[in-house]
Amino acid sequence: MFGHDSALDVYRQALPVILVSLVAGLFAGTLLGTETMRQGIESVPGILLLLPAFLATRGGVYGSLGARLSSGLHQGLIDPHFEWNGRLKNAIVASFLNGMIVSVFIAVLAWGVLLVLGRAGSLIELVIVLVVAALLSAFAMLGVLLTVIFKGYRRGLDPDNVIGPVVTTVGDVFGVAFLLVGIATAGVVL
Repeated sequence: MFGHDSALDVYRQALPVILVSLVAGLFAGTLLGTETMRQGIESVPGILLLLPAFLATRGGVYGSLGARLSSGLHQGLIDPHFEWNGRLKNAIVASFLNGMIVSVFIAVLAWGVLLVLGRAGSLIELVIVLVVAALLSAFAMLGVLLTVIFKGYRRGLDPDNVIGPVVTTVGDVFGVAFLLVGIATAGVVL
């Protein structure tokens, strides 16, 4: 079905997604510049330090999942009609666990950098913020990712052409938004 796409086909499939990603990326930047986010950055030492790594992790982990599912669809290993089979479950669980574990690692690393720099910071606060943000963004990203891959594939879109921009943009938007939720949660818990 795919594999012999012309450059024009790839361009036609990818351009609208890239344009939507551009607008959504601007939205994520706007969210990052809000007064609420600025207050969150000021109230939780280390947030600005871990933000780029956290957002990159969303794109990396779930981009890998998208590539894995896309390859499975192309090779006929995954049915284009969504169904919970062992291959799909394993890929999703592995990505979810990778995202959660790496998020905790990022929190610990950011806390360590704060210590080296002689700045105050709370390890438990950073871990709570990132665990909450990682958990919520995982559910949101999995929902978007699975919908785009399976519905797009059934409608004739090559997931390889669209999933990269979708995952990175959704990761940025949800990552920033759920960092705010994580900051608020840590404020309530601690």
